[in-house]
Formats: sequence, structure tokens, C-alpha cells
Amino acid sequence: MRIAIASKSGTLVDQHFGHAERFLIYDCAEGTPHLVGQKPVEKYCSYDPDHPFREDKFSAIVAALEGCRAVLSAQIGELPRQELEKRGIAAISAAGPIEAAIRAAHETLCGCGGACGPKIC
Repeated sequence: MRIAIASKSGTLVDQHFGHAERFLIYDCAEGTPHLVGQKPVEKYCSYDPDHPFREDKFSAIVAALEGCRAVLSAQIGELPRQELEKRGIAAISAAGPIEAAIRAAHETLCGCGGACGPKIC
């Protein structure tokens, strides 16, 4: 299962989805996360108090996350969460060490107890 992480530090899930300028991409097979790369993106958030949906920026982020089953971020607005889920990407709020957050998300999404293989998830 491929999972994208919004991380400023590179070790923690510590960034708001809309503030991310890159997503770390991990594969998680049999409960073990492996970093496979990163995808640079243009920041979604405009800091506009009305915060209109920015389809062009959002679509570019979705394209960069192609193949990911989930996105983990410290926070995400309700509209981007809904739009990700419409596109088949689970939006999960998490915090703390990346590997622990990925394992928890993997268990939630797959329900395999960490015993699955890449062909299952």
C-alpha cells in the first residue's frame, strides 16, 4: 500500500495538508514502511480567510499522489478531505513519528494486522 506523508521535518507527520510543499511517499508491505521518494507540490493553502476551493492546485496535488491509497497529515480541511476521498484517497489526520503513523493507517485501511503482502493491499 502506498501512503503519502505531509512532513516538514522528514521524521514526523507534522504538517497541515494545505501547507505541504512536498509529500514523502512510502510503501508499506507486511506492516513495514519504506520511503520510496518524495513528490514536490505547490502549496494548496492561500491563507485566505474565506479559503475557496482551489481546483487547479488541488488537482495537481492529486496527480502527484497518483497510486497513493492514503495521505497522512497533521491537519486537513473538510473540503480537501472530502475531495480526496471522492478520488479514492483516504485523508487521515495523524501526528508523531512517520513509521508509527503509517503502521496505524495501514492497519486501519487494510485490517490485516500487519500480516498482508503487497498483493493484498
